[in-house]
Amino acid sequence: MLGNFTYVNATKLYFGENSLTFLKGELEKYGKNIQLVYGGGSIKKNGIYDKVLEILHEGGKNVFEDPGVMPNPTVEKLYEGCKIAKDNQVDLILAVGGGSVCDYAKAVSVGAWCEEDPWDKYYLRMEDVDNQIIPVGCILTMVGTGSEMNGGSVITNHESKLKIGHVFGENVFPKFSILNPTYTYTLPQYQMVAGFFDIMSHILEQYFSGEDDNTSDYIMEGLLKSLIHSSRIAVKNPKDYEARSNIMWIATWALNTLVAKGKRTDWMVHMIGQSIGAYTDATHGMTLSAVSMAYYRHICPYGMAKFARYGINVWNVNPEGKTEEEIAAEGLRCMESYMKEIGLVMNIKDLGVTEEMLDSIAKGTFIMKGGYKVLTKDEVVEILKESM
Repeated sequence: MLGNFTYVNATKLYFGENSLTFLKGELEKYGKNIQLVYGGGSIKKNGIYDKVLEILHEGGKNVFEDPGVMPNPTVEKLYEGCKIAKDNQVDLILAVGGGSVCDYAKAVSVGAWCEEDPWDKYYLRMEDVDNQIIPVGCILTMVGTGSEMNGGSVITNHESKLKIGHVFGENVFPKFSILNPTYTYTLPQYQMVAGFFDIMSHILEQYFSGEDDNTSDYIMEGLLKSLIHSSRIAVKNPKDYEARSNIMWIATWALNTLVAKGKRTDWMVHMIGQSIGAYTDATHGMTLSAVSMAYYRHICPYGMAKFARYGINVWNVNPEGKTEEEIAAEGLRCMESYMKEIGLVMNIKDLGVTEEMLDSIAKGTFIMKGGYKVLTKDEVVEILKESM
């Protein structure tokens, strides 16, 4: 039975090759002081930086640059961004980059005017935002996180070996996001396929929860099939516009909160992957791919019917003459084969994880209760060992 829920998503999207032309109109809604957030400089090499800066200057904006956002934004970088925003009375934070840049921008938006340590308040105590929020706009250059249309924000604290995500409410969602698929063309292959699996993981962690046959499940099966099809094309030809535009759109719908409605949701692959990332600083999507097969094989017996459905509806497993267990196992083998085909990391040793780290990684893993099986810490260690 589909339960009761409330759904709202106020982010305005501009999608397509001419989407940047709409930035001027959006900027007119905000004051003069803009904090321009970006990463390691790739937007300067591919020309996006110059185009954005030209629009900002034509609009008479004062631009306060905040470069150097790392793939796993740190708490120290968060404090730095909050100071820039507060010192310059910023009216809008404009994030140009991938999910980490968007995540960071949202963390600064809630942290700048926080009267206490935003790490303690929002990431350790998970409290609601009760202070002034600076609006955020996004110009996306990498797909995967869905951060362009949700309230999620993940920050890493290397000192405490914690990587924590806070899903903020609708008032923290980006006010607008600009999605031009051609901006993703120059992304290195490793980062591209990592983003593809981040998308897949978002869908799977919502799909494999609850046993209701609801609308969200059918939507997610369609999203998965489209992702598998388009990602195979994109791996062979990264500049295939049809494939890259489909993937960009799938990524947004995978985590803009729509398909979560009526689902308990799981998120344990992300919890384990984020703990690995806190120790290794490894690429996020690859931390997910490295643990996924071990995790899903571990919980499969507790959600067997859904795993069999997954095999049939997503991987086209022929169920004739097979038991439910055989269908489910074949579906997972198809998934594993696909993951290897597109070049994902399949074991955590390749990410720098050692045997000595396993207990600490398990200790840093937040246990979620929405999946088919609530894990113990010992089971997390077991999954990590299987992922070696």
